[in-house]
Amino acid sequence: MLVTVIAACEVAFWVVLGLGLFARYGLRKARLGGVLLLLVPVVDLVLLGVTTADLKNGGEIGIAHGLAAVYLGVSVGFGHQIIRRMDAWAAHRFDGAPRPARPPKYGRERAAHEARQWSRHLLAWAVGCGLLGLAILHVGDAARTEVLGGLIRLWTLVLGIDAAVSFSYTLAPKRAKGVER
Repeated sequence: MLVTVIAACEVAFWVVLGLGLFARYGLRKARLGGVLLLLVPVVDLVLLGVTTADLKNGGEIGIAHGLAAVYLGVSVGFGHQIIRRMDAWAAHRFDGAPRPARPPKYGRERAAHEARQWSRHLLAWAVGCGLLGLAILHVGDAARTEVLGGLIRLWTLVLGIDAAVSFSYTLAPKRAKGVER
């Protein structure tokens, strides 16, 4: 059941975001669009509530609980950026705003961009792993929560790999073709 709730929350995220942008640009109701965009985080609160209730009611701990924590962490780390980017593209497409800048491809600008993206990943990891850790402490049974501990270890490994890739642009910046060192 929890996997269904996670999927429904992901769909709801995009539906509420789409409705907010439609109200803002399609209906020209900026205030209504703003309110709908502010409701996007409510989807996360629903997921947090359902997951907490499932744990509290003795639900069998599984990967779904871990995925809920990952979803919430990623939403905190990247959600605002996603909403801001989608709003900029909708403003460009439907309201004549300038085209949003694409991420830089080369040099120090690319390195700085990659570092900012990694810092968002770090925030997502901290929130998600914090929630996983709280769930482990709340349940208090290492055998029942092993899957959550394994997810923390896996995500930590992924974060480390992402750091190596992201900061490689600082050590060896990508250069445009034909640009000498």
